Amino acid sequence: MKKFKNSILLLIMATLPAYSQIGGIEDSVNDVSDTIRTIFPIILGVIFLVGFLFNAGHFFGEHSDLKKGITRVLIFVLIAGAVVGIFTYLIGIVV
Repeated sequence: MKKFKNSILLLIMATLPAYSQIGGIEDSVNDVSDTIRTIFPIILGVIFLVGFLFNAGHFFGEHSDLKKGITRVLIFVLIAGAVVGIFTYLIGIVV
């Protein structure tokens, strides 16, 4: 019986460092997710601005095509919305 108690005590002591490592991983994941949450809207805004500037040639100039420009901007907005939706979903699952 004494060997059984000692083996249980040894098993409990061996698993304690694993719990402390999991806590450290959770803290670092929370820090990374908070950083991504603050930076992501800025990056998305810059990407949207660059995408609009690339498509601005369809709205202005000698060879302007309003339908083509609106179509490309709408496609870009749909893709950006899908990326934001996926990002929000993944952050909701992880944290």
